[in-house]
Amino acid sequence: MATTELIDLAVQASKNAYVPYSHFPIGAALKTKSGKIYQGCNIENASFGLTNCGERTAIFKAISEGYRDLEEIAIYGETQKPISPCGACRQSLSEYETKQQQPIPVYFMGAKGSIIRTESIKDLLPFLFDGSLL
Repeated sequence: MATTELIDLAVQASKNAYVPYSHFPIGAALKTKSGKIYQGCNIENASFGLTNCGERTAIFKAISEGYRDLEEIAIYGETQKPISPCGACRQSLSEYETKQQQPIPVYFMGAKGSIIRTESIKDLLPFLFDGSLL
């Protein structure tokens, strides 16, 4: 699958976002090493702490179906500039990058179409918290 297809799936996922408060849809498409794709969108709640991001929705779907080897993720937001994952999503992704000891590239894009690519989650979260600190 080409990167553009993964990004297109992230854009498509944003259409399912439930955002009655922020009106800020986010979509994500996560590819596993086996080639399976999991899409996610942000899902808001009136109790804002219960809101879930699109990236974590995709991660949780993959993990709940037994996929742990994450290969890459694309994130889309209807923003002027490419939108990067929040801290909670970075930490969630780092869990699997650390476990599989292989980088997970991240692509993020905004409505204007420019794309930023990182080589790994460590590029976004250089001093990550992992199991070695416990």
